[in-house]
Amino acid sequence: MTRYEMESDTKLAELRDTARRAMERAYSPYSGFCVGAAVETREGSVHGGCNVENASFSVTICAERVAIGAAVTSGGRKLKRVYVCSTSAEPVPPCGVCRQALSEFGPDLEVISEGMDGRVRTWTLADLLPEQFRLEDHVAGPRSEPGARAEGHS
Repeated sequence: MTRYEMESDTKLAELRDTARRAMERAYSPYSGFCVGAAVETREGSVHGGCNVENASFSVTICAERVAIGAAVTSGGRKLKRVYVCSTSAEPVPPCGVCRQALSEFGPDLEVISEGMDGRVRTWTLADLLPEQFRLEDHVAGPRSEPGARAEGHS
């Protein structure tokens, strides 16, 4: 993707700016690796998130999953693309856990990553996660849509 292509797409510019602002707010006192992400829903809304580390490392949450949570909280269920910025020199793709989380809401979404050196890489989620785990492939019976409430639960 060229800078011209990015500048001509105002929604992409909004995604990039949201991810960059989120990266600046990252809480990463242990690794120093700051990540910001922004997801765009199919309806066009943009939601950002940053990584939040914890002294108990397994409690750490990635920027992509924070952004997904923000989208879901606002009613978004279908994602179109995700933009990731980090303090890495080169563009980095989402980790495996985030790839799986993204696939729940956009199995065909576009993944864009920008490194601190300004380089940008683009993938499809299908390229990064060719064999997505899907509940319907492993469980017999009806399945509710993401976000549907089970009876008796809120």
